[in-house]
Amino acid sequence: MQHSTGYIIGFAVAVCLVCALFVSSAAVGLKERQEQNRLLDRQKKVLTVAGLIEEGQELSSTEVSSLFDANIQQKVIDLRTGEVVSDVDVASFDQQEAASDPARSFEAPENDSRIRRLPNHALVFDVVRDGKLAALIIPVEGYGLWGTLYGYLALEPDARTIVGITFYKHEETPGLGGEVDNPRWKALWPGRLAYDDRGNPAIGVKKGPAGPPSEDPYRVDGLSGATLTSRGVTALLRFWLGDDGFGPYLEKFRASARA
Repeated sequence: MQHSTGYIIGFAVAVCLVCALFVSSAAVGLKERQEQNRLLDRQKKVLTVAGLIEEGQELSSTEVSSLFDANIQQKVIDLRTGEVVSDVDVASFDQQEAASDPARSFEAPENDSRIRRLPNHALVFDVVRDGKLAALIIPVEGYGLWGTLYGYLALEPDARTIVGITFYKHEETPGLGGEVDNPRWKALWPGRLAYDDRGNPAIGVKKGPAGPPSEDPYRVDGLSGATLTSRGVTALLRFWLGDDGFGPYLEKFRASARA
């Protein structure tokens, strides 16, 4: 039996509509679960960089949430002044979403990390153990070789000594720039210094091996075969530790600690 051209076109359109309906329904149905998984993954990264769980440690979602709530305090700051703000809901605040909204962001100065816009507000974390501040965590991002790296940097309460670094999203080449995920490379960061004695951002990834923190406090081993990714990590850290990033917030924190 031979069908007309109109019938074939109509049948194809009907199949496409049905498939589109199924895909849309699945996307809507899974959106909440995807958001929950994304939140859970970031909580695990924050706990890892804070030293509260081991790299790759398997925990249930309930265990992660409980550990996060018990040890991590979130707060939103005004990025330009460094002041903590109270009129922004911490639970629903999305820094990346804010940065892409012209009404909630501003144009970034020219920078090597290719950051185009900065959010008016930013989300930072305090790590509290036994009622005492154990570390500060700031989000960092910047361009590597193939795309933007997103991660966290943890500092000791002196707001200078590095506790750890981790990245939760990037597009770097596995085995090369992708080694930013390698636990052995991340283990080289604790004890390094983010700022020099004059308060300038100084931490960076060098080409080749660096010495131990006691002898080479401002440099970390380069990523073999990934020069551009290494430069990208250096650039993004110095940007976010500087005056255009979290510099004002960290300076206010150091000043309050000295008072």
